[in-house]
Amino acid sequence: MKTLGKKIRLLRHQKGWSQEEVAKRLDISIPAFSKIETGITDINLSRLEQISALFEMSVVQLLTFNETEQDQKIASELENVNKKLMDRETEVIDLQKKVIELFEELRHKKVATA
Repeated sequence: MKTLGKKIRLLRHQKGWSQEEVAKRLDISIPAFSKIETGITDINLSRLEQISALFEMSVVQLLTFNETEQDQKIASELENVNKKLMDRETEVIDLQKKVIELFEELRHKKVATA
């Protein structure tokens, strides 16, 4: 049960929730929730379903969840965001080049007419 408690604690931290917030959502006391996280208390199926719903996952996902999978998911998301950022940077650079070219063209026309 300690492993499950650690998973629940990790998920709670990822959501940025305090023990008090989660305890209120589960309609239990803070000490009762603390005992779940530390593995002191066994979790019945009903409570397990309640906790998994709170974290928007199935009971199976909650039981099989591990940090490595979560880390891989986060790394993949970061990679996608980085790629989008690099694409945007390229677009900005292309637009900057175009602005400079248009400015130079405008400058040459002014010089030619002067």
